[in-house]
Formats: sequence, C-alpha cells, structure tokens
Amino acid sequence: MIKDDRLQSPQPTHFPSSEELKLGNLTVTAFDLGGHEQARRIWKNYFCMADAIIFLIDAADFERVDEARAELLDLITDEEISNIPILILGNKIDKKFAMDEKILKEKLGIGRICTGKTGKPAEGIRPMEVFMCSIFCRWGYGDGFKWLSSYLN
Repeated sequence: MIKDDRLQSPQPTHFPSSEELKLGNLTVTAFDLGGHEQARRIWKNYFCMADAIIFLIDAADFERVDEARAELLDLITDEEISNIPILILGNKIDKKFAMDEKILKEKLGIGRICTGKTGKPAEGIRPMEVFMCSIFCRWGYGDGFKWLSSYLN
C-alpha cells in the first residue's frame, strides 16, 4: 500500500519479499520478512544486506507487545547490526484502544535509548526512534521515513 498508494487488505507475510520504494530522493529495496515465529528465524540471513531496519508493531495489540519487545531487544543487542539505524513504526493508531507513543516506548523498554526525532545522535550511538502511524489512514509513516532517510546515503 505504501508503494503504490492503493488500499488493500494486508495479508500475513508467509515468504520474504522485496520491493523497490522511493523515499524522497532515495530509492531503497525493502525486504518484508514477516514477524511470525517461523519468519523471525531467517532475519539474520538479511543482516548483511541491511542499511536500516524498520520494525513495524501493531500499537493496538497489547497481547503481543511482550513478544515484540523481546524481538526488538534481540535486534538492538546484535553486534552484527549494532550501528544500523532502527525506525520503529507504531501502526494502527487509528484504532480506538491503540497505545500512544509514550506507552509504546515504555512497553518496549526503549524510552531511554531512543535518540530523538530531530538532530543527529552522538558518534557511536545507533539512531533509533518511534513514529506512530496508521498505514490504513495513510499518515505518520512519512515522517518516520524522512527521519530514516537522513541516516542513509
């Protein structure tokens, strides 16, 4: 939906796929690897190709936030990708009971290590920030992509 601006019912990712996306002046190859347990087993196979990570979380799914926290912590502490910027998109904020940014950061345990939406972090500090969005309503993710593109060549 982000690529061609057409509204479609999202289907769970069963197999990795890739798409070329244009983010401002930047053209990127995005890999959709999925987030279910079986898909997470292959994430490391793609680390060598990654210049950035976009971690998409359902901000309305309180039942799976602990699982997301554990997976995000694994990414954050992996030495192979320790300097790769991470954009965390808290999606589905159009839902009535979705977490706001402060609660999402708290539930993920990342409030103190996010580096901010403006300015650059100090040398040696991995850029990481949360942007709340609704892909369905088509808002919020553009700011996140703009932030992320400032760290890519």
